[in-house]
Amino acid sequence: MIRFVFVFCFFLCVQEEPTLSWNESYKLSWSDFKGEPNYSVSATAIAASGISFGLSVTSTDQQVISFTTNVFTHFYPKQSWYKPDIADAHVLGHEQLHFDITELYARKFRQSISQLKVSNAIRKELKNLNETVNKELASVQDTYDDETDYSRNVEQQAKWKGYIASELQKLSKYKSVK
Repeated sequence: MIRFVFVFCFFLCVQEEPTLSWNESYKLSWSDFKGEPNYSVSATAIAASGISFGLSVTSTDQQVISFTTNVFTHFYPKQSWYKPDIADAHVLGHEQLHFDITELYARKFRQSISQLKVSNAIRKELKNLNETVNKELASVQDTYDDETDYSRNVEQQAKWKGYIASELQKLSKYKSVK
């Protein structure tokens, strides 16, 4: 029996740069935002985050016999920025929640992966799942900004914070680990 191992990595952000991995005991601080502020836009801050995953497939000549994956939630400091003259703790909390939403979708991704069966179509299934999760993540991030008016709607901000905390708890089995 001939065994082949294929490793595939799919990255939302392909640039080589240092990242912070999501950790429930670590909260972002303004010192994590290393990018230059963009004063030509109305945004007070931008938290760049994303999901990456790796796939390892073991197969015989024509049959996939196993696969393993790793899913990561990243914060990209060099792509993240804030305007120090107007940013405050409330805005930082809004940006932290963007990172938490990314972790929520990484957990949903892990949960979906756990339900997959070994097959010769596993690479395609994972690619499609990755695309679906990232589209949903982008949509939810936009909805979050719209409903909170980019943190200015304090009541909606509080609702989102509670909702995301609840959803993260429901999927705690799939949380990021160091």
